[in-house]
Amino acid sequence: MASEYSFDVVSKVDMQEVNNAVQQALKEIETRFDFKGSKSDIALEGEQLVVTSDSDYKLKNVVDILQTKLIKRGVPILNMDYGKVEPASGGTVRQNIKMKQGIDQEHSKKLNILIRDSKIKVKSQIQGDQLRITGKSKDDLQAIMTLLRGAGLPLELQFINYR
Repeated sequence: MASEYSFDVVSKVDMQEVNNAVQQALKEIETRFDFKGSKSDIALEGEQLVVTSDSDYKLKNVVDILQTKLIKRGVPILNMDYGKVEPASGGTVRQNIKMKQGIDQEHSKKLNILIRDSKIKVKSQIQGDQLRITGKSKDDLQAIMTLLRGAGLPLELQFINYR
């Protein structure tokens, strides 16, 4: 039996699922009556989505369709960083949506402080864009998981490598 148990806290987005959701959203946009003849499009460029449409109203509808498809595919929409709506060529508007991968240093420090202030006997280490939590009791680790889920961060957290 192991004397120390651990798990990693990460915030990752499966880009293959994002690609699948984009393809589904594009199919729905092609078939919807209110988008007939419009120049609405979603493009996946690396870890960034570029959404274009004829007007602000249609752009919001395209983003709503995209969010619905992402949620159905299990992609966390909290990890999406929405840019400003800006005018584009041909009388269209464009919005860039960046997919946040990993936990940045600022949020890692907040999580570290939250864990330390909870007085639960565990150790936490920042390891790049993830957090490693170790402790002697599985119950303590599960209490930390519950604490982190309720922390209200603007990131979707996943717990992996639970040993």
